[in-house]
Amino acid sequence: MRRIALATAAALALAVPASLAAHHGWAWTEDEESRLEGTIATISLGNPHATLTLRNRQGTWNVDLASPMASARAGFVDGTAKPGDRVVLTGHRARDPKMRNFKAETITVRGKTYDVYPQRPKTLKRG
Repeated sequence: MRRIALATAAALALAVPASLAAHHGWAWTEDEESRLEGTIATISLGNPHATLTLRNRQGTWNVDLASPMASARAGFVDGTAKPGDRVVLTGHRARDPKMRNFKAETITVRGKTYDVYPQRPKTLKRG
């Protein structure tokens, strides 16, 4: 019984950091910045970071933004954007071209641009 408990604990200890590394960070994204435009279908400003679902002619995209604290520092708070709003994002799409996932650095909604990752170098003009 003790061996099973130890094996389970070891497996969990290894699995949790691996899943966090896969989810957070930028390793899953292309190096080159790109722009993504569409309409917000859903939005959440919760932990561990804000997310939204965007729809455009290409289909439905899952978009990661910054943490709630970083988003708030940029002025991107609850009520800033809502489902149905048109948005322009700059950031990095997933390395796997079959995936419609995007990590946004800036979001432009209702004529205002919010830079949720101001420390990251930008190569594209916003909005």
